[in-house]
Amino acid sequence: MPAVGGTFYPRPVGITINRVYTRAGDNGVTRLAGGQEVSKDDARLEAYGTVDELNAVVGLVIELGEFEGELDLPAKLRRIQHELFDAGGELATLPEDLHPQQILVSAADIETLEKEMDAYNLELPTLKSFILPGGGKTSALIHQARTVCRRAERRVVALSRLQEQRTELIQYLNRLSDWFFVVGRFAAVKGQFGEILWKPGQRDGK
Repeated sequence: MPAVGGTFYPRPVGITINRVYTRAGDNGVTRLAGGQEVSKDDARLEAYGTVDELNAVVGLVIELGEFEGELDLPAKLRRIQHELFDAGGELATLPEDLHPQQILVSAADIETLEKEMDAYNLELPTLKSFILPGGGKTSALIHQARTVCRRAERRVVALSRLQEQRTELIQYLNRLSDWFFVVGRFAAVKGQFGEILWKPGQRDGK
């Protein structure tokens, strides 16, 4: 979901990128997908930039995670990367400039996340305390994705106070952060590292 030459492109087919830098952003401005010039600290850029950051963290999970016994998880994470790119393309486009055929995250994508969470939950013990991020490298990386996803959600909610955003987009990010929480738990339990429960007041590092 990267911005190319300072411009965030919706998901195109057969795009050719010959040059990455354009120098157009040297003065602290960039252009949205519809061509509008905006400051680089604009709320819309904060939103899709954080979604882009999340996509990069998901890439780290895929590349650095250990998935023995969880062979379908990398494919699901890769699917989510595509969905995040679609979400970023939408955020980089003003509502009036969205193309009728532009691919957007949908209620079906949200339902898929919920079904996957339900399936993973069947294999997890009942949670009786908050957990600390950790439980093995894969779980720790997934929890990092969860926290960035929460921030992306906050950025999109902040943007929605200025310009109306589709409900499905906010719901998708909300559900995705829940998905990362459940899958992070699954990775810790199935990886036999176990979950690290929060013990209020504990200071001995155990």
